[in-house]
Amino acid sequence: MSRRRSTPRAAAPAPRLLPSSPCPCGLPAAYGDCCGRYHRGQAAAPTAEALMRSRYSAFVAQDEAYLLRSWHPDTRPDAVDLDPALRWTGLEVLSTTEGGAFHAEGTVAFRAHYTEGREEGVLTEHSRFVRHEGAWVYVDALSFG
Repeated sequence: MSRRRSTPRAAAPAPRLLPSSPCPCGLPAAYGDCCGRYHRGQAAAPTAEALMRSRYSAFVAQDEAYLLRSWHPDTRPDAVDLDPALRWTGLEVLSTTEGGAFHAEGTVAFRAHYTEGREEGVLTEHSRFVRHEGAWVYVDALSFG
């Protein structure tokens, strides 16, 4: 997920995610017990899908540090241009391939819903993940839909 903007926007506060808040990734768990533990570095995402969900939640929280940490060093940008006017509003995981405990690579196809002002949109992406130094990391988007 990398919506980039060339024009800087005035900073707006990121949505406040409390440990007890519903996790933005869509799983039926509190943020603190779900993606929040990955964002805080208390655990590593065990699957490519878990990493993708945690990265989506990091976009919701505008957590640039986590997004960069969970990006493969060969494809990682210097910075993530987070648009404070954009609000991510829902995630649908469409499919996964491999990406489990016994795999070195995996893919996740998903739809991420957002609003920007009064406009609603959907980003569809098929992403590739690999294990790097024992942890799952995002490599790139295989396709956008």
